[in-house]
Amino acid sequence: MNNKETVKLAELNAKARGNIRLTSEEIKLRNELEFKNNKQNVYMRLTGNNKYYYANQCQKFINYILKHGFYNHKAKDIKSVSIVNCTHYGASINARLSSGGETHIKTFNDKNEMLGFICGFNFKEVA
Repeated sequence: MNNKETVKLAELNAKARGNIRLTSEEIKLRNELEFKNNKQNVYMRLTGNNKYYYANQCQKFINYILKHGFYNHKAKDIKSVSIVNCTHYGASINARLSSGGETHIKTFNDKNEMLGFICGFNFKEVA
């Protein structure tokens, strides 16, 4: 997301929090900007009726890993987390470490299996 989009999203969120009624165009724009923001570091195609839900779930999962770490890696050791779906290698959740390396958090056979894991993890840990 570029700076202009970030500012616009902040304006729309402030307007919504202030109980100021949004037009339908503003609601659509806000949804698309939130989707774009949530989809950062998610490298797979999200389509259909549930794309906003899955993008939000992926972002919650990434934020949880960045805040709490995973397995034997502490939060300070993790530089970034990415969620990837590759047709040749399958779906995976990767972490780029501060030391310069990259490690797999978890790998899956397909995208739906990974999204199910992420939603289940969020239900158990984040909620």
